[in-house]
Amino acid sequence: MVKLTDSEFLEFVQYMHKNYGIDLSKKKILIEGRLSNMIERKGMSSFSQYLDSIKRNNKEEITMLINKLTTNYTYFYREENHFKFLKETVLVNEEKNNKLKTLNIWSAGCSSGEEPYTLAMVIDDYFKYSAGQWRIQIHATDISENVLSKAREGIYSEESIKNLPESYKKRYFAKTKEGKYQVLPEIKKYVDFKVFNLMDPIVAKNKYDVIFCRNVMIYFNADTKINIVNKFYEATKTGGYLMIGHAETIQRNKSEYLYVSPAIYKKE
Repeated sequence: MVKLTDSEFLEFVQYMHKNYGIDLSKKKILIEGRLSNMIERKGMSSFSQYLDSIKRNNKEEITMLINKLTTNYTYFYREENHFKFLKETVLVNEEKNNKLKTLNIWSAGCSSGEEPYTLAMVIDDYFKYSAGQWRIQIHATDISENVLSKAREGIYSEESIKNLPESYKKRYFAKTKEGKYQVLPEIKKYVDFKVFNLMDPIVAKNKYDVIFCRNVMIYFNADTKINIVNKFYEATKTGGYLMIGHAETIQRNKSEYLYVSPAIYKKE
């Protein structure tokens, strides 16, 4: 087993924080446990060798590294009260007041697509036959091309969709020969998947009505979190919302977002 020295650990922590915002300062055992065998299989004898190969900007290697060190665990209709709020507050207000009939939503850190597809289903179900009169765009981004390719494919297990209303399962999925569930094109059309690193500047032609960034910032330290939340604020329309994971918080004196309810914030 390849051991992670203290100096290599420090170098690893600094590199991941600087380039991807991921805070691994208390994760020495996790790094060693998840990467050691892989490094050995690559014929390398140290973490330094591996980090040198990462620094040469091999995108495939970087994607694999991020997948190993972060947990892409998600499912449809996760943290249900966000979708309830979207339906009962956001969409009601948009239907009444949005004369342009445009809806711009960002699912940041979308992983394998469950969140943005859930958003598309909730919105399609809410507007029903008038959905075609709206210009609905759901931008779904993640740092990992690997999970995005799964998201674009849109095939999920029965376990993954178990929390969805029965009507959604019937209307928005086709069952595959293997007994899995394929998201239908009428839902896929709303969602655009792209690679994006939250450490990069956010360039939004149109500001967002709602930004979902849930269970992503748990990997960031306090300063990185504040920096990202402030970038989200600039990218949110006045009157728009930010939704974060229930295990996450925003320091109220560090952000201009107004607290609405647990894990929901508004730009006034």
